[in-house]
Amino acid sequence: MKSTIRRRAVGALVLATAGATVLAGCGGSGSGSDSGSGKASGGKPSKTVTLVSHDSFAASKSVMAEFTKETGYTVKVLRGGDAGAAVNQAILTKDHPRGDVFFGVDNTLLSRALGNGLFDSYTAKGLDQVPADVQLDAGKHRVTPIDSGDVCVNYDRAYFTSHHLAPPQTFADLIKPQYKNLLVTENVSTSSPGLAFLLGTAATYGDAGWQAYWKKLKANGVQVVDSWEQAYDSAFSGSAAGKKAKGDKPLVVSYASSPPAEVVGVNPPPAQSPVGVATGTCFRQIEFAGVLHGAKNPAGAEAFIDFMLSRTFQQDMPLQMYVDPVVKGATEPEVFTKYGAKVPHPTTLAPDKIAAKRDDWVKSWNSIVL
Repeated sequence: MKSTIRRRAVGALVLATAGATVLAGCGGSGSGSDSGSGKASGGKPSKTVTLVSHDSFAASKSVMAEFTKETGYTVKVLRGGDAGAAVNQAILTKDHPRGDVFFGVDNTLLSRALGNGLFDSYTAKGLDQVPADVQLDAGKHRVTPIDSGDVCVNYDRAYFTSHHLAPPQTFADLIKPQYKNLLVTENVSTSSPGLAFLLGTAATYGDAGWQAYWKKLKANGVQVVDSWEQAYDSAFSGSAAGKKAKGDKPLVVSYASSPPAEVVGVNPPPAQSPVGVATGTCFRQIEFAGVLHGAKNPAGAEAFIDFMLSRTFQQDMPLQMYVDPVVKGATEPEVFTKYGAKVPHPTTLAPDKIAAKRDDWVKSWNSIVL
């Protein structure tokens, strides 16, 4: 699986030091006296937009060049580790924001970002083409939905075929005896997909039932590791990296986009991906972008958010960040439509409920599982 697509998955609640890179169109470097500031030398408006994001942000050079051609702005990217680390760092620096626009806060952390006043309101052009169910801040428009994706249990097709065992499809299946000692998941305190998987069980079993579910899952031999990389690239037997590492777990908490990611670049293309998805175990993540409060170049930030809702950017995302577009009518590449798992009924929770319960859930999970 491409290493760039899920680096947001690691260390969901841990701070990281950000490095800077530049995505420039038409030869711009984004460096110098105008990088990220509202005014260039001589008092002219800056033509650089500084994007603060997680390590997984990616876009084709041609797409970023199109943004520069359309607007005159060049984008400078400051990467801040995984999504949780990037959000936490933005909160710590909110009085002196490091950039103009932030991308990568998802619905598991949205309430924290909004509660800390990270963003200014902005109604993006093209928002009328985004379904209402992903506009989680529709009343104030402090953030704009950009993409969605599902955290799900993945399974190693070859293992289940060779063992003449049907793969699990639901949360309830995972606690059945036939799947004992087969699942690896991530620590909810250090991993975004691990936290999403916990939220999926809370949404499914409710406040009164999720703890009992996890006790059964623990009794059924679930293994917990710190990061998505450890789980998917080392312990999971179904991924290319996991095979090399001699992983022995045929079930892993990962993403619905894992199947196409395992097939990209494989020649000849296989009839199906070696990785399957238990679609009854999925939790829907939605990622947002927002204009940082106190941004030095808010006009540039707004222009970039508008661009992120364009067909050009939306249709580039699947093979760059392995996420789904949110704009109606945006098409996905054939590898996504052929090999990707479609999740008809993912679990979800309102951001305010996540905000109210998240810390208690994580504390209880640690007590039960670790």
